[in-house]
Amino acid sequence: QVQLVESGGGLVQPGGSLRLSCAASGLIFSYCAMTWYRQAPGQERELVATITNTGRSTNYGDTVKDRFTISKNDGNNTVILQMNNLKPEDTAVYYCHARIILCGRAYWGQGTQVTVAS
Repeated sequence: QVQLVESGGGLVQPGGSLRLSCAASGLIFSYCAMTWYRQAPGQERELVATITNTGRSTNYGDTVKDRFTISKNDGNNTVILQMNNLKPEDTAVYYCHARIILCGRAYWGQGTQVTVAS
């Protein structure tokens, strides 16, 4: 059974930092491209950051470039989203997404709430 479990969300002041983690089980992590999405109330889900299965290539949404960093650790089956200089508009539920590159099958985590407010 595949599970993606996010952690690290919470309340932070503008300009602060948070580190989100997604722990994966039930799949071969080195075959997975990993992506963080987010969804704010009343808005569509948007891509935040993605990393290839090898970890060699990353891509970021325009609103988070130069502030967020995605990384992948195949040794402990985790993907990390380091978020710096957070802004109120970063407030959303953040979701971890895994896509198995060999077959295209994809999985979602349950999400973790990030709130940026003073």
